[in-house]
Amino acid sequence: MDGSYMQIGEVAARTELSLRTIRHYEETGLVIPSARSQGGFRLYTETDVARLMVIRRMKPLGFSLDQMRDLLDATDRLDADPAPQGEERQALLARVRHYEQAAAEQIDTLRTQLARAEDFAHTLRSRLARDTPGVRTPGAPLDQARTAPDEE
Repeated sequence: MDGSYMQIGEVAARTELSLRTIRHYEETGLVIPSARSQGGFRLYTETDVARLMVIRRMKPLGFSLDQMRDLLDATDRLDADPAPQGEERQALLARVRHYEQAAAEQIDTLRTQLARAEDFAHTLRSRLARDTPGVRTPGAPLDQARTAPDEE
């Protein structure tokens, strides 16, 4: 076996995806192992790992498997030898640009949600600090720990 290939366990560790998830992506045609060992084990290359990382990054942003497949198709075609030219290239770049814009919009939405969640957690910490004298709640600054009334 060539050193440039990785088995599924190493790929899972590098991508932080489960074996089951990687196999699912193979079944759906998103990432097909580049080779098989004589014993039938899936063998992956750095290119396969890069594809899995694209998928891993798209998933939490809410992209569907079809959208992942479409983006991967566009980038594969842009990376092809010979590279597409003219209108075909521009159309592929427009597809990639569409996904970049959709990702940026989703990131903005997630930032808003995170800010609201942080505000909520701060509200709860403040409430706990107010109602629990002498106890510093996790995340509260050290200088704002409350003291019991008899210690003041």
